Amino acid sequence: MCLAEEDCKKYLQRKEQPVQVPAVDSSIPKTLEMSGLTTRDDPYGNTPELFDAFICYCQKDIQFVQEMIRELEQTEFKLKLCVFDRDVLPGSCVWSITSQLIEKRCRKMVVVISDDYLESNACDFQTKFALSLSPGARQKRLIPVKYKTMKNAFPSILRFITVCDYTNPCTKKWFWTRLAKSLLLP
Repeated sequence: MCLAEEDCKKYLQRKEQPVQVPAVDSSIPKTLEMSGLTTRDDPYGNTPELFDAFICYCQKDIQFVQEMIRELEQTEFKLKLCVFDRDVLPGSCVWSITSQLIEKRCRKMVVVISDDYLESNACDFQTKFALSLSPGARQKRLIPVKYKTMKNAFPSILRFITVCDYTNPCTKKWFWTRLAKSLLLP
């Protein structure tokens, strides 16, 4: 008998239970720590606020995000968007909150692409996190929106996902309807 078999035999003969748990679970704790993230959350965590889409944007693009709110929430579409600066309560770790919202509370994510977006560490994290939840965009979970002409190249990480282009004058009149319908898909 080889040395490895002898070592294994010693452990198999013991009647101890294995240390690991029977199932692999999310790394997000199931405690009240993640409750009370948004302005309309139940403070006791019983009914967390859910959204149609998380809006990934940089601060310099807030005016476009405000237009998006008017066009998608305050019209016949009646979508519910998660806009970090408006909806998230202060006092928690930014990375934990955004990952919880993107993974557990938002069905989709809209990425507002601009030159400023390319320089934002928060946008980079949020985009990569959302892509990791839907490799190859199989679930149509991430929707890139190009809203102004860019000097820099479009992010290569998003090159394989169809874009909703606000800069194209030929399709601008259909822009909000197309974006809303893609967010309304299951």
